[in-house]
Amino acid sequence: MVASATAAGAIWNRQQQSEALARALVGGDPARAPPILRRYGCAGCHTIPGIPGADGQVGGSLSGIKHRVYVGGVALNSPDNLVRWIVSPQALSPRSAMPATGISETEARDVVAYLYLR
Repeated sequence: MVASATAAGAIWNRQQQSEALARALVGGDPARAPPILRRYGCAGCHTIPGIPGADGQVGGSLSGIKHRVYVGGVALNSPDNLVRWIVSPQALSPRSAMPATGISETEARDVVAYLYLR
């Protein structure tokens, strides 16, 4: 019983540290991202880990995005570039099929913090 409580505490502590790191790196709150992702219809095109029903295939999976070298195939993967891509994809790639959704920079930072945890 003590070992399982200790293991659960260690997992919780690592999760809290990861969330704090994502907030510090990106300046967003990952807890606010799920409703934002639903509001802007991201699941219509993307598979998004942790979002029920987010199984779109047009834009591909957003799982493991923090490990990718490029954002949208055109910009080096960094929190700021991913925010730019989400807010205005055509600014980075004029031929991108990803639409400008009207998402704000603050909301995009929340989404990036969420995605960097997945």
